[in-house]
Amino acid sequence: MTGGAMAAAAIALRLPLGIHLTISAAIFALVALVALRFALPGRDPENVSAGPEGPAGGPDGEARRRRVAPRTMVMLAALVVIAIAGTTVEDAGFSWSALYLGSDLGAAAPLAAAGLIALVGAQFVGRIVGDPLVDRFGQRVVARAGGVIVAAGMGVALLLPTVPGTIAGFAAAGFGVATLVPAAMAGADALPGLRHGTGLTLVSWLMRLGFLASPPIVGAVSERIGLGGALWVIPLAGLAVIALASVLSTRPQPRAAAT
Repeated sequence: MTGGAMAAAAIALRLPLGIHLTISAAIFALVALVALRFALPGRDPENVSAGPEGPAGGPDGEARRRRVAPRTMVMLAALVVIAIAGTTVEDAGFSWSALYLGSDLGAAAPLAAAGLIALVGAQFVGRIVGDPLVDRFGQRVVARAGGVIVAAGMGVALLLPTVPGTIAGFAAAGFGVATLVPAAMAGADALPGLRHGTGLTLVSWLMRLGFLASPPIVGAVSERIGLGGALWVIPLAGLAVIALASVLSTRPQPRAAAT
């Protein structure tokens, strides 16, 4: 949010790119150094398996790793798609919102940055309120509601293209996907038949496909039907989440007791 606002201000002030990036580097380096003082100290505790051979050893552990039910793999694939849907929406805002608002809808350059600011700002709000909502309604309901918000918000914005409406559409998209990646990671880490951390690692790795594939796909489609048509990938991502949200938990995971 701060970076987007700084970029919009730099454009409005006609600040040279080199000066803008130098100022940005100094500010965010200072923020990182201050934040480092509040980071958790030391290493995370090692995961301890219930079995006598530890998390990786012994024939029983090897058998467990080999016997993964097909249903588990289907659920893992669905969780990967949910995570990719979230990253695809994020990347569309980062890569295309300013271009769409500026080139297609004629917004002034500083205002064109508002699409990205709206998306990440609403996503920030969604992350803050996401835990209480998940605690009350469960991951499945929250994710499905988020998919509806993404599909409806950005769908209306693309059907009735205006600058304010599109900015609001990107905000809806950011709010809708706020909990998707954390939900997919949590769901993958709890899949039966997989060692602790394996599902999480696979989802975290494969969801990068959304960041890698989304820009060239949107770019190629936009050359044929225009950027507005290509951005329908955002509502489609919302629909995919609605369809696949059944693999997520209906209840929140119990919180660990304070020690």
